[in-house]
Amino acid sequence: MERTQTLPNREATEDLARRLARLAKAGDAVMLKGPLGAGKSTFARAFLRELSGKPDLDVPSPTFTLIQSYDTPYGPVSHFDLWRLDGESALEEMGWDEAREGIVLVEWPDRLGSLTPEEALVVTLFPQPSVALSNMDEGDEPREVHLEGWKGRF
Repeated sequence: MERTQTLPNREATEDLARRLARLAKAGDAVMLKGPLGAGKSTFARAFLRELSGKPDLDVPSPTFTLIQSYDTPYGPVSHFDLWRLDGESALEEMGWDEAREGIVLVEWPDRLGSLTPEEALVVTLFPQPSVALSNMDEGDEPREVHLEGWKGRF
C-alpha cells in the first residue's frame, strides 16, 4: 500500500498517528523518516499516547537514551531514536530482537541497515515551508506524508 496526502497542521498529523496506532499489533514496525522538524516526534507522541490509552502520557524524545519502552494494552512498545546510533551492533546490544516481539517505532530508520524489517510501515514526513502563515504556532505548519507498507490493512 502506498499513499501520499497533505496534513494541514499538527492536529492532522496527530490524528493520522492515532489512526495508525489502532491498526498496530505485536511484531509491527513503524519507520518514521523525514528531515529535522518534519513532525516525526509529533507523530511518535500521538502514536504512543493512543497505544497507551493515556492522552497525557509523557513521551520524552529518546534522542540521548536511544530507546524508551512502554507497556500498553497492545503489549510492549519500544520507541527508538537512532540519530546517534553507532552501528548495527549497538542496536543489537540494546535489545532490538526482543523489542521486535512487540511494536517498534523507529525515528531515523536508515541507520538500521540490514536490520530493517521488510514488512514495516514507512511513514515519511515532509515539511511544507512554502506555506508560511504568521499566526501558526511553531510545529503547526502543513506537511506532506507518504505511507508505504502494511499491505491490506487500510
